[in-house]
Amino acid sequence: MIEEILKYNKEFVERKGYSPFVTTKYPDKRLAVLSCMDTRLTELLPAALGLKNGDAKIIKNAGGLVISPYDSAMRSLLVAVYELGVEEIMVVAHTTCGACHMSFREFERHMLERGVTEETFETIRRCGIDLDHWLEGFHDTTESVRRTVDTVRHHPLMANDVVVRGFIIDSVTGALEEVE
Repeated sequence: MIEEILKYNKEFVERKGYSPFVTTKYPDKRLAVLSCMDTRLTELLPAALGLKNGDAKIIKNAGGLVISPYDSAMRSLLVAVYELGVEEIMVVAHTTCGACHMSFREFERHMLERGVTEETFETIRRCGIDLDHWLEGFHDTTESVRRTVDTVRHHPLMANDVVVRGFIIDSVTGALEEVE
């Protein structure tokens, strides 16, 4: 698959397929969106929000979460605010998310089947990493959005004037519901 992508990319550049996407690194709408990496949202999310290339910083991860105040999603949001001029942040989870009810025990079983050893798990735990928390999902989408919004809004490094709001998008229709 990667070889096919590389072949396509070469042709894309040769025919200047990039020209409609040329923009700056600064989001035109001064907006950042933290959302899930779910493939159903790849085109649906920006279309449902009315965003085009260059309008917003879109940060994606499994579940659209900030699981720790110092994880990469939070770091990206801080960079977006302080380096790229973002003034508003939308946390957008979605219906029927695969991270909902995700279980570290299931991950552990799959990892062991694919060659990760118990010793590796123990070494990671001895380094202070709580794998059960890090790879655990959530069980209530609304509450997950509330926690993430609260973490972002009250982060000690977040600017007080940044607006942070949470939503759940329907994975099929794109309808947004605000989480209060």
